[in-house]
Amino acid sequence: MKDKKSFSIHYGWAVLAIGTFAIIGGIGFTRFSFSAVLPSMQADLGIDNGQAGFLATMSFLGYLTLAIIGGALASKYGSRLIATIGLVMAGLGMVLKGLSPGYHWVAVFCLMAGLGSGAVHLSIFGLWPAWFSKSKRGLASGIAISGGPIGMVLAGFIVPVFIIFYGQTAWRASWILFGSITLLAAILTFSLIRNFPAEKNLKPVGQVEEIDHSPNYHKSTDWKYVYSMPAVWILGIVYFMFGFSYIIYMTFFVKHLVAGIGVETVLAARLFMVLGWISLISGIVWGWLSDIIGRKKTLVSLFALQAAASILFSLGDIPLYYIPSTILYGFSVCVPAIMAVACGDLLGPKLASAGLGFVTLFFGIGQVLGPVVGGFMADALGSFVPVFIMTSVIALAGAVICVLFIKDFDVEQLKTK
Repeated sequence: MKDKKSFSIHYGWAVLAIGTFAIIGGIGFTRFSFSAVLPSMQADLGIDNGQAGFLATMSFLGYLTLAIIGGALASKYGSRLIATIGLVMAGLGMVLKGLSPGYHWVAVFCLMAGLGSGAVHLSIFGLWPAWFSKSKRGLASGIAISGGPIGMVLAGFIVPVFIIFYGQTAWRASWILFGSITLLAAILTFSLIRNFPAEKNLKPVGQVEEIDHSPNYHKSTDWKYVYSMPAVWILGIVYFMFGFSYIIYMTFFVKHLVAGIGVETVLAARLFMVLGWISLISGIVWGWLSDIIGRKKTLVSLFALQAAASILFSLGDIPLYYIPSTILYGFSVCVPAIMAVACGDLLGPKLASAGLGFVTLFFGIGQVLGPVVGGFMADALGSFVPVFIMTSVIALAGAVICVLFIKDFDVEQLKTK
């Protein structure tokens, strides 16, 4: 009797699928759907732009708070538990937001959902160094980060349909649906995700050697060592530069097209949608490429593309400049995915989340400062052109820092240590 060969899929791919679903709920719906829901919410609650902006601020502050400490919590208590708690907080926050009697309660639950979102981000991305070898974790991180744009795209389809059926109260139905899906993700995460492949008697996906340790594996329980490592601080500085320049481009993209270049509002909105669609695939492409050429070369390439996109955006009012700029920037916004795997390469699976949480603090500071500096510059100089030249210079500086100071911790280097 002949032996039958059976085809089996590594459980790590199931963990990746559930983790991506968690990102759709915890990031895509919780954070990226806000713009789609805001108009009906603003009209129904009767709030002005300042009050609407405060809701976005509460959500971001919640996200940043848990993003900073959530990584350390995931390193101590496990990604599965912290991700589940984060998804429950985000899901309940959105459901309760939809059921809120008034503006002040909406603000409270925006903060709650934001806190959950931060916990989800850091804990889920901390799974990939454990479940995937260095030759596969870039692809895994790239797939997972696509969950954010997927949630944004789904919201863009769902909310207009709800507006037809529910009118101004469509925002309530939207948040309740998004929250319910996120709670489902929480159940799946707790039920099916495991922190380490050893819990399933497995090795990481793609591991061909017995040992696949980071260069600092022997420090895997020493948190203070993580925060004192020069390499982690360098990653943080680079991440700050991305956060600062990225949020300026995204915040003032439509504004510059319409007011600065003279593009019609409808066309500007469509270009912004194109940027979103391109960003959906960029994480997968660059994550996979980083497994081949290394994290350092990938980061250098991404910052170079962002610099080129920003300078093109500042050059003039013809499509030859702003359309390629849109495509290039959309294709280069996946730095967070590469940063996650870089932390995993550097610190190993146990401290990857803690390291990512620390560098995310820099990213958050950049996102807070970027719109303020960019807005004041545009007001003072009467144009966004100098602003985008500035972001181009910052992106270029990020590429230079990557070239000079960031190392690729690949297998060959580890063998020489």
